[in-house]
Amino acid sequence: MTTVTQAISERRSARAYLSRSVPVDLIRGIIEIARRTPSSSNMQPWRLSVMAGPDLDRLRSAVRQSLAANPAAEGSEYKIYAPHLKDPYNRRRIKCAEDLYGTIGISRDNKMARLMQFAKNFDFYGAPVGMILSIDRTMEQGQWADVGMFLQSILLLAHERGLSACPQAAWAAMHKTVRAHLELPDEYIVFCGISLGYADPSQPINGLVTERAPFDEIAEMRGFADEVRGAEAVLSA
Repeated sequence: MTTVTQAISERRSARAYLSRSVPVDLIRGIIEIARRTPSSSNMQPWRLSVMAGPDLDRLRSAVRQSLAANPAAEGSEYKIYAPHLKDPYNRRRIKCAEDLYGTIGISRDNKMARLMQFAKNFDFYGAPVGMILSIDRTMEQGQWADVGMFLQSILLLAHERGLSACPQAAWAAMHKTVRAHLELPDEYIVFCGISLGYADPSQPINGLVTERAPFDEIAEMRGFADEVRGAEAVLSA
């Protein structure tokens, strides 16, 4: 059995999938457990639409038609990134993109190849299962954090069961087409998509392991001086 530590440490965002179908009971089992994700005052402000087979194909077709008419997509209903992203966040974002495209040999100046790779978002990277995660638009920042925790639960549970997944904020930019296809009530904002399936191990893009900031850059330990000195003394004895 995969531990929580293993799931967090080993999970990767897959961007190329095998055509192998995923048993519906396996998917339902993931969602059933993800329902236990904590949320502010137990409001559970999320809505999840799970698609496969002909229904997923119809969404893909509708998206292709929309993009053919408007290559710039439809615009997100929320800011995916801050308008003036500062360092170190912008530096990390750029590094992630360079590493990702580097796995498939796309240089920074090859804009067309980058656009074509980005467009694979709207095919769910060929995954047999596509999900759309939405949030009630009346919610505030605290509840958006709740949706993030629900998303994390799905990703880790999928990994535990031998599946791969990729959260895709890009789907927020196709909210009109998604809304029409899902008949999504107006009170919901499309938060992201999630591709789900069995990763194709032959594809280099799935080998990407993104870097993480060192401990001291993202966390501080306060009030532990005596304990730290005591541990140092034991180690040096």
